[in-house]
Amino acid sequence: MRSPDNRFPMTLVFLRDGDKILLAMKKRRFGEGKWNGVGGKLEPGETIEQAAIRETQEEINVTIDEMHPVGVLYFTQEPYLNNNSNVDVHVFVADKWTGEPVETEEMKPQWFNVDDVPFDNMWPDDPFWLPYVIEGKTVEGDFLFNEAFDLVDHDVRVTSEVA
Repeated sequence: MRSPDNRFPMTLVFLRDGDKILLAMKKRRFGEGKWNGVGGKLEPGETIEQAAIRETQEEINVTIDEMHPVGVLYFTQEPYLNNNSNVDVHVFVADKWTGEPVETEEMKPQWFNVDDVPFDNMWPDDPFWLPYVIEGKTVEGDFLFNEAFDLVDHDVRVTSEVA
């Protein structure tokens, strides 16, 4: 399902506090109007972890103290375009952070009970992998979208239990 070329690494971070998970409403550009974690592209010379920390600071004004990887998601858009739609998203859960999430020009954060995640207002792939992450599992997934960003195929694998 994955195209071998023109892939871009990205990050996605979810803050977790007991039975609550922090989602943020995207306020502009790609993904506008959808709930998601926070994250984005790597800057030159940045590691995946550094990008996750920087993006979280920029998007909700929180500094991550501890986070752990919970998955890698491979998104491909048909036709295999030479654009930023073919991405490898490295997903993290942050358990400790400094600061309180605040709204920025990019994102409006909100806490949700893990039983009330608003999947109807998220990306169509999220219901297939995020519940596993909420349960404490790690995942790997392939997702194929068409030009209109409709999900046309997916394959999600649980790779381990989080300690």
